[in-house]
Amino acid sequence: MTAPTGVWKVASVAEAARARAAAGRIAADGGAPALEQARFLTALTARLRHCLSLGEDWELRLQVRQPTPGQAGRLEASLRPAGSGGPDPRDETPLLTCALPHRTVREGRRVAGSLPEALLRADETTAEVLGLLDEQESLVRLHREELHHTNQGVLALHADLEAAARAQRELLEAERTARVEAEKARRLLSFLGDASAAITSSLSHTAILRRLSDLLVPEYAERVDVWLFDEEEYEEHGEERAHRVGEHSAAAVTAARTGRPQHAADHPGNLPGVDDLPPSALSPRRPLLAIPLVAQRLLGVLTLTAPAPRFDEDTSVMLVELARRVGVALDHAHRYQQSRNTAEALQRAQLTDLPDAPGLLLAARYLPATWGMNIGGDWYDAFLQPDGSLLAVIGDVTGHGLHAAVVMGQLRTALRAYAVENATPGEILTRLHRMLGHLQPDLYATALIARFRPGEPEVLWASAGHPPAVVRSADGTVRVLDAKPGVMLGIPLPYVYTDNRAELPAGSSLVLYTDGLVERRGQGIDPGIGRLARALAALHTPELEQDLDAAADALLKPLLHDSERDDDVCVLLCHTLLSGPQEQHGKSGRSSSVSSPPDIRSARGSVKDTRREGGLRERP
Repeated sequence: MTAPTGVWKVASVAEAARARAAAGRIAADGGAPALEQARFLTALTARLRHCLSLGEDWELRLQVRQPTPGQAGRLEASLRPAGSGGPDPRDETPLLTCALPHRTVREGRRVAGSLPEALLRADETTAEVLGLLDEQESLVRLHREELHHTNQGVLALHADLEAAARAQRELLEAERTARVEAEKARRLLSFLGDASAAITSSLSHTAILRRLSDLLVPEYAERVDVWLFDEEEYEEHGEERAHRVGEHSAAAVTAARTGRPQHAADHPGNLPGVDDLPPSALSPRRPLLAIPLVAQRLLGVLTLTAPAPRFDEDTSVMLVELARRVGVALDHAHRYQQSRNTAEALQRAQLTDLPDAPGLLLAARYLPATWGMNIGGDWYDAFLQPDGSLLAVIGDVTGHGLHAAVVMGQLRTALRAYAVENATPGEILTRLHRMLGHLQPDLYATALIARFRPGEPEVLWASAGHPPAVVRSADGTVRVLDAKPGVMLGIPLPYVYTDNRAELPAGSSLVLYTDGLVERRGQGIDPGIGRLARALAALHTPELEQDLDAAADALLKPLLHDSERDDDVCVLLCHTLLSGPQEQHGKSGRSSSVSSPPDIRSARGSVKDTRREGGLRERP
């Protein structure tokens, strides 16, 4: 619904003021909010002032649109030149509106009042607007304070978040550092374990020092020097003195004198448990770390040249511990060599010079193990009984080293004592069995005894768990005396050994041996006996008749071609002559040897030692 329209002529400021007052009264009657009235009247005043500045007569048209149930009411104001039928085309916004929540009751020009009244009403509107402004300012002030507090909280939160982020970064960095240090420690411990295993697995001074150098250079040391004391004593046993240095650094001398690790450099090392010294004249550019090698005594000094400008603390701790283990390994190697040399010397002292026997040639070989302590238990013997018979003996005591060599000597002595009564091989073994079980209940032995009687074309033999003898006939055929042997000597049960007979016509050869000749790791003993049989068959009877010692060497070469053994080897080769006693006068004889292929040479009537110079070779 549209109320009647009021038109106001505007040609002067006073008329403009009355028109404005009329519009304000209508807005007030319609219940327009003070702020809405102020906006509407301010816009209308600006429009009226603009029109007056143009110098023409104008008409202000006020039209009220009453509120309806579906739409709010409003006051519409428009300006146009007087006498025109439409709005001013120069006015871009010809229509001004003000919302009227209520219905108006005045119409047309009745809304007009005096100017003073309009001014007072305007002041009331202004007061309401100012009240609203005060309320808004209070709200703004309150919001500003809240915003300030909020900003302070946000800043504090940002500071807390930054501190938390910084703490997290520090924790992550600490975790990374800890992981790096843990990985480094794991690597050092792993290297220490592997290096210790590699070093302690050898009982050779030379191998230990060579492995040490290979392990440390170039990652942990640019150069490795080892100064060992009592060198003359070590060299007496045939060990090479590789890694020796002719001139020792002051750090090495100080370490030897004080027994403490020394660090020589132009800067403090600050290494745990290590003393600092000035730089060495032998290595002015790189630091030196001199570490004593100690076991039960001071063995020497290990001197390491740093691979970098300085030694790391953790690495130095590992190197000091490794040097301690090297000292223990060197001490074990020295003690092992002493024990081995003693056992081997005792073994050699008890080997027999082979006797002369009519119609019979003898040759023997003893070869110590080329590595390990597997020496001292194997032996051979040959001697005449009072009735003129010759006993050939081969044996092997379980265990190795000095104790086995002593037990071997006891068995050898007892065997000779029992043989004085012209006892048979079986009777002798039965007595040895009882004796060993009584004196050495924890040790066992194998043995084979063969008896030769002049003029008899046979051999009487008995075995106590020993590898079988091998026989070569004059025509070259080979057979193994594989009759069931008796139990090992010393087994805790009563046992009586039986004698066996085997044909041994003139021109035949009998080979007695220990298991070190035929046994190989992972192969058992039977393939080795087959190789021995083939090697014996390859010999010729004239070769055996003319030079049994050379024949013994020829027999061993194909069996020990690799010259690496983890057990002793004893061989006793017996050959019965084809010719009659008169034609063979002077041919009966003996040859015994302690040797090691490939340098095997003959020697009649004496014990020969042709071990390689430089001591035992380490097993690969």
